[in-house]
Amino acid sequence: MDEQTQLRDLLRGNTIAAADELSLDEGEGSVRCLACGHRCFIRKGKAGVCRVRFNDGGSLRVPGGYVAGLQIDPIEKKPFYHAYPGQNALSFGMLGCDLHCGYCQNWVTSQALRDDQAIATPRFCTAAELVGLAQRHRAPVVVSTYNEPLITADWSCTVFEKAREAGLACGFVSNGNATPEVLEYIRPFVSLYKVDLKGFRDSGYRTLGCTLGNVLKSIQRIKDMGFWLEIVTLVIPGFNDSEEELRDIARFVASISTDIPWHVTAYHPDYKMGGSRTQADTLIRAYDYGKEAGLNFVYPGNIAGAVGDREHTFCPDCGERIIERSGFTVRNNAMREGRCFACESVIPGVWEAQAPTRSVGTGRPIPLGL
Repeated sequence: MDEQTQLRDLLRGNTIAAADELSLDEGEGSVRCLACGHRCFIRKGKAGVCRVRFNDGGSLRVPGGYVAGLQIDPIEKKPFYHAYPGQNALSFGMLGCDLHCGYCQNWVTSQALRDDQAIATPRFCTAAELVGLAQRHRAPVVVSTYNEPLITADWSCTVFEKAREAGLACGFVSNGNATPEVLEYIRPFVSLYKVDLKGFRDSGYRTLGCTLGNVLKSIQRIKDMGFWLEIVTLVIPGFNDSEEELRDIARFVASISTDIPWHVTAYHPDYKMGGSRTQADTLIRAYDYGKEAGLNFVYPGNIAGAVGDREHTFCPDCGERIIERSGFTVRNNAMREGRCFACESVIPGVWEAQAPTRSVGTGRPIPLGL
């Protein structure tokens, strides 16, 4: 028995029933999964495009009761720059994804059951154990990440329900290929939502495994539903770094709200995609397009120290520097109860927890027993 078969059997033997809101009975033992934009029609014994949500005797079974990645990270690493700055986030992930991006930096977990090289060992746990870890590490935020959280939303919300009871905030780090049903399902538990907007061409999106249109509709819906939204574009030379495409992204984000933070981050070769790393001048160019489009907050990332003062947060009204960063570390936070210290303008974000002077997350895996 090969490793992929062993992993598949292990995962299928440790599942939970799909949430009622995310499964539709289609008759004759078939079900439709509503967790992501593919809306897979799944017959008995078959799995959806993600490979981890499957039909067992006419019932949709989904991942639950384990993690495949678990870390304490600075929240800036997610990246969230306008939520709990300088604080830590307990980050957990599972296995599987509804896309197959050739440059995925989390491919060992996201492409499990799809790629023979992607073998990650799950660690079985309870929701209470994960929340206890967050509390012991003084992390005010719990984030579902590393794989696509939409396809593991049922388990995430089991964790998030206990996290909310403990007074913790919860977030999704997602590709945004959502459905209205899954967004309604997670909304009572999730307050922070990061969408990876991978480009602005449908042809490019189809090579990754979904359509641009559904992601754009989901971004609008996420904003309308009151999630705190931040958008990230990994700028990849030769894929999405043209002036026209970056300007289109900037204008789209601004059309929804000029207060949405737009992170433009540097690519480095990973997984199946080679090519060259993104240079700082490309990120600065994207930053300029964002500002020209009217965005108040644009953040070049993954090249700490190479983009001048552009990784800091400035008050859009008076121009004062209110949060100073170096990479994922907050050096200084001059916010005063969600306002600029100088002109007292309200700065959009989630500022309930005042930041210490710097992020202290290790960024390393942590054992469940700690």
